[in-house]
Amino acid sequence: MLKYSKSFSLAALIIFGSFLSGITAGASADSVTLFTPNTRISVPPGESITYSIDVINKSKGVRNMDISVPGIPRTWVYSLTSGSYKVGRIAVLPEQKQTLTLKVDVPMKVNKGSYGFSVVAGGGASLPLVIVVTEQGTYETEFTTKQSNMQGHSTSTFTFSTELRNRTGETQSYAFRTNAPRGWNVIFKPNYNQATSVEIEPNSTSNVTIEIKPPVNIQAGTYQIPVVAATNVTSANLDLEVVITGSFNIELTTPSGLLSTGITAGDSRRIELLVRNTGSSGLDDVEMSFSAPVNWDVVFDPPKIDRIEAGSNSKVFATIKADKKAIAGDYVANLEAKTPEASSRATIRISVKTPMLLGWIGVAVIAVALGSVYFLFRKYGRR
Repeated sequence: MLKYSKSFSLAALIIFGSFLSGITAGASADSVTLFTPNTRISVPPGESITYSIDVINKSKGVRNMDISVPGIPRTWVYSLTSGSYKVGRIAVLPEQKQTLTLKVDVPMKVNKGSYGFSVVAGGGASLPLVIVVTEQGTYETEFTTKQSNMQGHSTSTFTFSTELRNRTGETQSYAFRTNAPRGWNVIFKPNYNQATSVEIEPNSTSNVTIEIKPPVNIQAGTYQIPVVAATNVTSANLDLEVVITGSFNIELTTPSGLLSTGITAGDSRRIELLVRNTGSSGLDDVEMSFSAPVNWDVVFDPPKIDRIEAGSNSKVFATIKADKKAIAGDYVANLEAKTPEASSRATIRISVKTPMLLGWIGVAVIAVALGSVYFLFRKYGRR
């Protein structure tokens, strides 16, 4: 009888334990809940999404569970952490919760569309998530500017504000270069510091200022200035355009560069002048003018030049007539070539001589005076 009682008790215990185990197993399927407020998120390629996920244990016992993220695309990078540690298994106290952080990096090279995956705890609790990629992704570099065309004189400095964006999944070191025509000076200033290269993080942007200086005496016109930012795996081109409206400069001189001459009082002297267009634009209606001593005159031939092309010159003859009463000495005549845009002055130094007749008359006067003195001395000197 005792033996039968012990056997019955053991069997009952086994049956009761199995019953409790069944209750626990049945309850475990619903005893854990995963929660995050945003389960469908739309982002462009290259973005990083961070989820805060609560693992809630609604049972009366400690739950020790594996955590996994099935269904996430193979090329996507993710991490699951608790505090500062990456985790793959988590324990939660009865009727408590534990917070996990899931970070998902959407790659740059990805197709537009919806991507679904789940976070699973303990093989039973599941949290479906959806990431919507809003545009077609690329693995490239973007080099852009809001203003690609500028206009100014040949002496201007043209400053372009550009943006260089790294749309790859890796940090890139970009080297700058240009295929500008010979004589052009192109300076790159990433983040406002002059440099020949810049390092940019994935899906990040750097501001690049580009300063362009044209060559000296460049002709007016439109010029293309291509610039490149390149690495060993990707590159981007940007075509900038500079419109030179031209500079206006004029020079008045003589063929030899000598700006002096001699003249006799009352006579004329014809000198040859050169009017040079040293700017980059043509000069129209170049007028000749002068300022000279009183009673002097200057006549130009021609008095006006219709047009002088950039880099060219034109001859002008100036006939200078001195005052007939001018005494011997040095004089100055200012000759000027001018347009509404530019002007140039040449100062001519003129050495004046008196006529020969006046010289002989002076000699005669002196001789008469000396003779008179001699006569008076001879006549009255003995008394």
